[in-house]
Amino acid sequence: MSRAIARLAVVLVLLSSPAVARTLNVCADPNNLPFSNDRLQGFENKIVALLARDLGASVKYVWWAQRRGFARNTLKAGKCDLWPGVAVGIETMATTRPYYRSTYVFVTRRDHDLGIASFDDPRLRRLKIGVQMVGNDAMNTPPAHALARRGMTDNIRGYMLYGDYRNPNPPSEIVNAVARGDVDVGVVWGPLAGYFAKRSRVPLMLTPVEPESDGPQWPMTFDIAMGVRRSDSDLKREIDRALVENRPAIDRILAAYGVPVPKMDGGFSAGG
Repeated sequence: MSRAIARLAVVLVLLSSPAVARTLNVCADPNNLPFSNDRLQGFENKIVALLARDLGASVKYVWWAQRRGFARNTLKAGKCDLWPGVAVGIETMATTRPYYRSTYVFVTRRDHDLGIASFDDPRLRRLKIGVQMVGNDAMNTPPAHALARRGMTDNIRGYMLYGDYRNPNPPSEIVNAVARGDVDVGVVWGPLAGYFAKRSRVPLMLTPVEPESDGPQWPMTFDIAMGVRRSDSDLKREIDRALVENRPAIDRILAAYGVPVPKMDGGFSAGG
C-alpha cells in the first residue's frame, strides 16, 4: 500500500508541475520595414508569430542591424536559432522550404506612364535611374550588375541597400526618390518596393523585371526561406511543416504588405 501511495504522490507532483515553456530565438533587424522592426510591425514579425503559435512557443528576438556580419554575430554565434527572409540555397546555413518568391521591380511614377520592364529598354539610357547598391562592386545587387554590363553608369544614382541607419526604414529612400522625381525609375527588391509604394502620396507603378535572370549569373527573382544552423535539422523540419500548414495565412500577410509574388498565370501580384 505504501508503494502505491508513493507512486500516486509522484504522479500528482508531475501533473502539478508547470510545463517547460519553449522559446523560439529569432534573429532580426530592429529597423528594417517592411521585413522587421523592434515594434514587431514587419511582415516577417507577423509570419514568425504564426509559426511560433503553431509550435507552442514564445518568441525572443535577438536584434542586430542587418549589415555584413549579421549571420556571423547572430545565428552562427548561437545567439538565435532562426533567421527569417534569406534566399534559398545560401551556402552559410541550412534553409527551409520557401514561403514566398519575389522579384526586383522597376518603380516609376504613374503620371509618367513609362511601363519599363527590361534593362534593354532604350529609354533607360536617357533616364535617371536609381539602383540599390551594396558598396563593393563584387558584391553588388543583380540590377546594379545588369546596368553596368550595358554600360549605363553616367545616368545611375546609387542608393545604399543598408541606408542611413539613423533614420527609420533606411532602405526606403530609393522609393521616396522616385516619388519626389529625383530619379525617373528605381530598380528595387519587390517586397521593399511594394510596401513603400502603397504608402506613397504620389501614385507609383511597379513592373517586374523581365526576364527573371540577366544571364546565368544574375537572377532577378528569388525564393525566400528561413535560415537555421546546419546542425538544427529538427527545427528545420518543424518550420517546414508549420510553413505548409500556415500557407493561406502567410499569403494573406504578404498581400497586406504589398509583396509582389508570382501568380498562377505567370504574371505577378503586388498584393492588396
